[in-house]
Amino acid sequence: MITEPLLSNPKGGIRALFFIIANEALERLASFGLSTNMIMYLTREYGMDAASGAQILFLYSAAGNFMPIIGAFLADTYVGRYPMIGFGCITSLLGMVLLWLTTIIPEARVPSCQISDRCNNGATAPQLLFLYFCLGLMSIGAGGIRSCSLAFGADQLRKRDSLKYAGILESFFSWYYVVSSASVFISMTCLVYIQDALGWKVGFGVPVVLMILSTLSFFLASPIYVKPKAKANWLIGFARVLVASIRKRRIELCSQNPDELYHHRKGSALVVPSERIRFLNRACVIKNPEEDLMPDGRASDPWCLCTVDQVEELKALIKVIPIWSTGMLVSVNVCQNSFLLLQASTMNRHITSKFEIPAGSFYAFLLLSSTIWIALYDRVIIPLASKIRGKPTRLSLKQKIGLGILVSAASMAVLAIIERVRRETAIREGISDNPDAAMHMSAMWLLPFYFLLGFSEAMNGVGQNEFFYTELPKSMSSVASNLFSIGLSAASLVASFIVSVVRGFISGENQESWVSGNITKGHYDYYYWLLASLGFATFIYYLACSKAYGPCKGGQGGIAGDLDISETT
Repeated sequence: MITEPLLSNPKGGIRALFFIIANEALERLASFGLSTNMIMYLTREYGMDAASGAQILFLYSAAGNFMPIIGAFLADTYVGRYPMIGFGCITSLLGMVLLWLTTIIPEARVPSCQISDRCNNGATAPQLLFLYFCLGLMSIGAGGIRSCSLAFGADQLRKRDSLKYAGILESFFSWYYVVSSASVFISMTCLVYIQDALGWKVGFGVPVVLMILSTLSFFLASPIYVKPKAKANWLIGFARVLVASIRKRRIELCSQNPDELYHHRKGSALVVPSERIRFLNRACVIKNPEEDLMPDGRASDPWCLCTVDQVEELKALIKVIPIWSTGMLVSVNVCQNSFLLLQASTMNRHITSKFEIPAGSFYAFLLLSSTIWIALYDRVIIPLASKIRGKPTRLSLKQKIGLGILVSAASMAVLAIIERVRRETAIREGISDNPDAAMHMSAMWLLPFYFLLGFSEAMNGVGQNEFFYTELPKSMSSVASNLFSIGLSAASLVASFIVSVVRGFISGENQESWVSGNITKGHYDYYYWLLASLGFATFIYYLACSKAYGPCKGGQGGIAGDLDISETT
């Protein structure tokens, strides 16, 4: 019988997870509460036009997506995850406090009289530099926290070879995603409302209080954390494998040669490299033991002789890249929010005769949908399926990712149908020449799309996060936990490229672009059909990548034990 006293251990366990999740949730609540409505603050208080404000926020978003990569690298190779999260908390709090001070100190922003009278060109250089400094601190802080929270939480769960651990780990990944999504949802609704109703001083002060609570939540549990130290510089190790493979490229590899010697770490279970990506195996081949090895067994030249472990770690990263690319392509659909807001703005958004949902709040339906689906999967679907089958039953990671890709493509097909109905309704009501006119079609028609895309995010997002964490070496845990967010950054660039191609391919003096500024004059339904087609092509591509990848660790994508579920491929 498997026993795992997660609650009785002096350090780590489930109790530590509550503090880590609370820290991440409160940080996201505070940071998204500031960034969601930041464009209004920049235009109203700094006298910026919409384009200039959007450019600043674009750079802020890009920095926020890039900093976790740097934080993950530093945590894995130099400082460790606990110090990195602590540094992120303090830095982010400092940035938010300084940004809040801009609402209190009049000299920190443009006087309202100058904005209304257009007396000058807007904010001065010192004012802008101070604003950029605040946003930069917040980006650095967020990078420190988000780069390590997921991996640091997984560090608290030990006994990785047990079935119970596998179930707890999957629940942690799921609920981590749920809480993060719920935090963003609350920030996009409640905190934005507070800023609009009570002003910037209170609206920016609330995130400061939330960040203080986030910092306290993390540091109060310091005595019970498991704090793994940084062990290896995996980036230098990868460079050494590549250099050694090139320097020894003339070596003949023969898998049948019993006399071939390989360099491996003492006590390592890996003594012979795998047959995949065989050209890298040259890096760990010992040509002459007397010249290649020192008396203590270490390589005399680490840039010419690497260990089997280093070679296999690089192979693991190369292997997951095709799977990562499929998730990145799926995230392109999530990036269509601006077009969806255009659709919602032309539709009837009234819930009652007096209450109308803002068009900008419709993205919250995606977060709500994904949160509900994760909760249903973890607490209803899986327990019910296990009870019916009489044995532990879970979808494998590959199945979850594949199902998410397929449903994502289906959601775009549904959106194309909805847009066709919306466009025909606008033409029939004679308002096609007025892009700001509202039609008699409920915006609730968009909910089926959000319902499906939320399911896709619940399957693909959680599945990919857990896939990267379980498949990549433990020395790369922080980087593994950030690969999905890196995919989101890449997806934004891909989405922008697709829009540019569509706009350039179908446009002219007598031909409206599919993505025209007048949504009814254009053909967004054709654009969504294009994305749906790309989605189904991505699913086929994923099947090929999944088959080429082979079995996951444990045979079930990181879920140990006999779960009696076949892989997708």
